[in-house]
Amino acid sequence: MLTDLSITNVAIIDSLHLSFRSGLTILTGETGAGKSIIIDAVGLIMGDRASAELIRSGADEAVVEALFNISGLPEVGQLLEESGFEQGSELLIKRSISRSGKNRIFINGGMATLALLTDISRRLINIYGQHESQTLLRPENQLQRLDAFAGTVAQREAFATLYRTLQELRERLERIDEQERELSRKLDLLSFQSQEIAQAELRSGEEEELEEQRQLLANAEKLATTTAEAFDLLYGGDGALLGSLKRISTSIRDVACIDHSLGDLSASLETAFLQLEDVAIGLRSYTSRVEADPLSLQRVEDRLDQINRLKRKYGATIADILVFKEQVDGELEQLLGHQQDRQTLQVECDRLAKELQIRGAELTERRTAAAGELKQALEREARQLAMKNAVIEVALTVLGEARPSGFERIELLFSPNPGEPPRPLAKIASGGELSRLMLAFKQVLPEGDVPTLVFDEVDSGIGGATSETVGRKLKKVACRQQVLCITHLPQVAVFADHHLQVEKRIDNGRTATTVIPLDGASRIHEVSRMLGGAVITDTTRRHAGEMLAAAKAPAP
Repeated sequence: MLTDLSITNVAIIDSLHLSFRSGLTILTGETGAGKSIIIDAVGLIMGDRASAELIRSGADEAVVEALFNISGLPEVGQLLEESGFEQGSELLIKRSISRSGKNRIFINGGMATLALLTDISRRLINIYGQHESQTLLRPENQLQRLDAFAGTVAQREAFATLYRTLQELRERLERIDEQERELSRKLDLLSFQSQEIAQAELRSGEEEELEEQRQLLANAEKLATTTAEAFDLLYGGDGALLGSLKRISTSIRDVACIDHSLGDLSASLETAFLQLEDVAIGLRSYTSRVEADPLSLQRVEDRLDQINRLKRKYGATIADILVFKEQVDGELEQLLGHQQDRQTLQVECDRLAKELQIRGAELTERRTAAAGELKQALEREARQLAMKNAVIEVALTVLGEARPSGFERIELLFSPNPGEPPRPLAKIASGGELSRLMLAFKQVLPEGDVPTLVFDEVDSGIGGATSETVGRKLKKVACRQQVLCITHLPQVAVFADHHLQVEKRIDNGRTATTVIPLDGASRIHEVSRMLGGAVITDTTRRHAGEMLAAAKAPAP
């Protein structure tokens, strides 16, 4: 709710502070006194375009400040917190306009952007009467009002949630499809690499074993010749070393019987003989096993060549190659899972698309039925608001593709005069008609949205009994939301909970606007002025008093 409004150096207002309360606040005064300037100041708080032409003559800067009670608006508090501003039960918005062009916006003392101001203020206040501020002209707001009337708000929100989920899945599918060619090439490469390594059947330590085998096979003839010659020298030929050693060992053993001190030497010679004999037998056995095998050598070299090719491609060692294969297999698993995810996503997309069609059809059916009922209700209210011949159409147009709000868009069509086809509301309705149509909506849809409503020109082109009807309807709306209304009609003004008179005065040769709260006699005087003009008679005063008393009585 708007609690305070301060205006400094705006047009003919030099300094003005207004306090507002809940209920219906009526602003009256002579034409040109500055009532519209107050509305313009509220528009600046809502994010309207700021122009240096609004700055009071002789001043360098114009400032508008508005204080709101937001204790019942948790979404506003959350928006402030998300935007990095302090939050509490009150919200202070300040907007300054400078001739130098340095216009600034402050929210709770911190500088803010125009976008944030607009986002916040639209949750706080609506102005009805000026086309640029008319929320009724926006198709999305018209659809919201139809859903509120039809009782399909929750259904629309569920549809929007389903729509967003489907869009997210479709975007994921698009990204997957965009990457599919690259992923396919990568999948082929990884599969080839994994298979090539797997088919090689590598094992740790194999390369060292093969190198050793190649060394043996490549030198088989030399190994056989050398070991055979060694065997002959030790055992096989004439003058073999073992034969001589055997004779020496026998001789020393014989003399050791004479000199026992030779016993150890004799034992050493015996041991040496036995050891050399074992060596000779081993050499003979080795020589018998060694033979040249070109085929085996070729197989070993081929295997080593295969390992070297894999090393050039995948790693410096067999261990590195095997680690590389593990990594490749992991990527393959992810890519295969990626393809499976796409199939799963596609199935889910198809399911959600069918569900969206079903829910959209249900929403369309309920909206279509409610559109006719809303037309009748609005036309009934319009007749009571001096638009007896008005035709209102709630036109639904089926869309080719779904939107978050459904499969149709809405447009309010309006014809104020008989014989003329209904046209879009934004193109044909006057400011006063728009204000009264919004007032009609408020009667048909009593649920409050923003806490403060400002009606300007609502009484344009009406009078008599219709004026009283407008006043009573404003009073009814003000039971739920704070209402500010500018009027020239006494029949509307008498329903005010709070009556403010806007006056234009001349001080020290300059024009300035002031606002006077009215009560009792001062209020009777203002209503009398509105009734009788410049000359106020006792009869006019009595009439004004009777009107004020009648406004307090229940509607007949």
